[in-house]
Amino acid sequence: MARRIAAGAAFGGGSVGLLGAAGVGLVLAEVQLAKRSVGGGTAPIPPRGNGWYGLVYGHTDPLRMGILGDSTAAGQGVWRAGQTPGALLASGLAAVAERPVDLRNVAQPGAQSDDLERQVTLLLSDTFRTPDVCVIIVGANDVTHRMSATASVRYLATAVRRLRTAGAEVVVGTCPDLGTIEPVYQPLRWLARRVSRQLAAAQTIVAVEQGARTVSLGDLLGPEFEANPREMFGADNYHPSTEGYATAAMAVLPTLCAVLGLWPETDHLDSARDEDILPVAKAAAEAAAEAGTEVTGARAPWALLKHRRRRRLPEPEPTQTEPAAPPPPSKEDANRT
Repeated sequence: MARRIAAGAAFGGGSVGLLGAAGVGLVLAEVQLAKRSVGGGTAPIPPRGNGWYGLVYGHTDPLRMGILGDSTAAGQGVWRAGQTPGALLASGLAAVAERPVDLRNVAQPGAQSDDLERQVTLLLSDTFRTPDVCVIIVGANDVTHRMSATASVRYLATAVRRLRTAGAEVVVGTCPDLGTIEPVYQPLRWLARRVSRQLAAAQTIVAVEQGARTVSLGDLLGPEFEANPREMFGADNYHPSTEGYATAAMAVLPTLCAVLGLWPETDHLDSARDEDILPVAKAAAEAAAEAGTEVTGARAPWALLKHRRRRRLPEPEPTQTEPAAPPPPSKEDANRT
C-alpha cells in the first residue's frame, strides 16, 4: 500500500497528467518563479543545540534524545540554539519527565531521506549515549528534488528499523504541506500539496509498520502558516520562523511524551476529536490531510488515529538560555567506562 501511494506521489505520474500539456508548461514556469522567490532572504546556519536541558531536575539519569532529518529538523532560519525544534522539544520533555534531557542533533540542512543512513550511523556510533527516543523530520527536500517517493519511504523505513533495533523509541514528523509556501501559486501550489500529502501518507504507513509513531506536520507549513505567513515564515520565505518552529514543536511534544510513557494513555477514543481505529492506509491518508494528527500502530492492519491535546512549551529557564554542557561524570560513571 505504501508503494502504491508513493508511486502516485511521483512527479511525471498521474498528478502531472491531470494538468494537460498547457498545465505542465505553466507549472514549469511557476517552478522557475518560485526558485527566484524562495531563499531571497538570508537563512542562518542553524545552531546544533547539543547538550543537556532541564538541569534543574538534577545532573544524573538523563533521557537521551536524538534529532534526525533535514533543515527543518535542524532548525534552519533561527539564530539561537534554544529556538531550534530539538531544543524546544528537549526543554518540554524535561519539564514533563522532570528529568534532564541529553540532546544530540545530527540533522543536516538540505538532506533528503537517503542521508538518514549516515545520520543514524553517526547517532548510534557512541555506544555510551544510545538514544532513548528519536525524532525524525524529513521529506520536504525529497519532494523539491523529485526523489522517487518509493525510494524515499524505503530509506525512512530502514532508518526507523535500525533505531528501533537499537532500543530507541521513534517519532516521525511526516512531510509538511509544501502547498502553503507563500511564493508558490496555482496550479503549482495544488501539485505541491498533493505530492507532499501523498508522501506523508506513505511515510506514515512504513513508519508505523516499523513500530514508530507519526505526527502529521501540516501545521508546520499549513493553515496557521497560511493565515500568518509573515509571522510563521523566516527571512528566506521557506523555513519557519521562531514562532513557526514553536508551533510545530507543540504538535510533536505530546506524542514524544506518550511514546516514553509520560503521557496518559487510554483505550477511550474521543469521537468529538475525530479519534478512531482505522486500517493503517486510511489512517495515514486522513492524518496527511489534517495537521497535528498522531498515528500509532494497533493490532495489524489497524492503527489508532489520535488528536492529542497540546501543551504549551515551558518558558526557558531565566539563567540558562543555551544548552548546558554535560556535568562531570560521577564515580559510578567513571568506573563503568
